[in-house]
Amino acid sequence: MPPALRKLALTAHVASSVGWLGSVAVFLVLAVVGLTGQDTQRVRGVYVALETTGWYAIVPLAFASLLTGVLQSLGTTWGLLRHYWVLAKLALTVVATFLLLLHMQVADRVADMAARTNLSSGDLNGMRVQLVADAAAAVAVLLTATALSIYKPRGITRYGWRMQHKQRAARAGDAATERAVPART
Repeated sequence: MPPALRKLALTAHVASSVGWLGSVAVFLVLAVVGLTGQDTQRVRGVYVALETTGWYAIVPLAFASLLTGVLQSLGTTWGLLRHYWVLAKLALTVVATFLLLLHMQVADRVADMAARTNLSSGDLNGMRVQLVADAAAAVAVLLTATALSIYKPRGITRYGWRMQHKQRAARAGDAATERAVPART
């Protein structure tokens, strides 16, 4: 991947990943306000906002992060399957995106109920607690993925090891060929 395209892909990946983390953090704060709030109008508004934020910010950012992460890994020496930390990030992102889609069903149900009625403190309490717990877990997972990107723990997969040795052998063969064949003038 040319350097300018690589930097563009990295910028898109960092922006979508940080946006995903930030929007989930806001979702968590709003979910806590919805769970603990006393003002019924505010609580109703919070749950409608959570649904909107989920579908129009968090879900698109999750898919953008997944797509740009795959493109970024394929276009760099890190590769998609060469290092365990990349595989771990991919697994975390795929699982988090899948669970997000399941989580949004809960957010839809609570938002629908909030839009139709005044939620009392006991209405859908289990689902409201679940919104908080799921968002807190998502923040932890996304922070873990961020840490993996920064620290890049060592560990090459078997595939990565094979590819590394093939590349070294090819470079050694190219160097031997250059030494054996005199330059034409």
